[in-house]
Amino acid sequence: MNDRHESLEPARTIVAGLRGLRATAPAHLAPEVLARVAPTDSYAALESPIGPLFVAYNAKGISAIGRGSDPEAFEEHFRERYGRRVRPASEAPGQLLDTVRRRLSGERDGELRFDLDALSEFERAVLRKALEIPRGEVRSYAWIAREIGRPRAVRAVGSALARNPIPLAIPCHRVVRSDGRIGEYAWGTATKRAVLTSEGLDPDQLEELARAGIHYLASSRDHVFCSTGCRYARRILPRNRVAFRSVEEAAAEGYRPCHHCRPAIPADHAA
Repeated sequence: MNDRHESLEPARTIVAGLRGLRATAPAHLAPEVLARVAPTDSYAALESPIGPLFVAYNAKGISAIGRGSDPEAFEEHFRERYGRRVRPASEAPGQLLDTVRRRLSGERDGELRFDLDALSEFERAVLRKALEIPRGEVRSYAWIAREIGRPRAVRAVGSALARNPIPLAIPCHRVVRSDGRIGEYAWGTATKRAVLTSEGLDPDQLEELARAGIHYLASSRDHVFCSTGCRYARRILPRNRVAFRSVEEAAAEGYRPCHHCRPAIPADHAA
């Protein structure tokens, strides 16, 4: 508590100094100064293909994205989760919202920054890796666990993704079960499937391959195999397509792993 009071001292000093002037400070100045110094976030509404969203942000970047149209419910959820208040933006941050809109529509223009300070280092590593998954592709929980150097932490990866505070902008919807099935999503499986479809994927086809036990597709022309969620797997012509159930099976047949999707390869087969 003392640390928080000390963090507000610069704002109180500014406000006190303004009061000592003959000129009258605008009524909104004190709250805005306090909001910049205290741990307070602002938020604005945004329409998206899946309905209305709230985008919360602070000086470090986007801190949360919530779905819905009830601002009071969003404020309460934010306060319960992060232990600090969030307030409506006095002026909508047009550039930020435009960048979010473009990102959701598939454009890469504009940089998005994120405030992930409330998360553990493991959770931040999981979400940073999810950010690397290209639009129109999926990777598995096991892939993320392996990529961040924690191959046994598959379940923990799933829990970290379920707690993603910034869905869509950090694309946890592009992570599927290790058996290839679409899996769950914080905003519902139907929403996850709809978003993946909008990005050019065919969830039904992915599920069909998963049910058949097919997790990798290869080209007989270049002898490279990909995970089924890789963009290059979709480009393989039917006459050249070879299906594999495991990386061991693909490696035993002399196929090399795709450098783009980086499917796991057993150590005894690695180059």
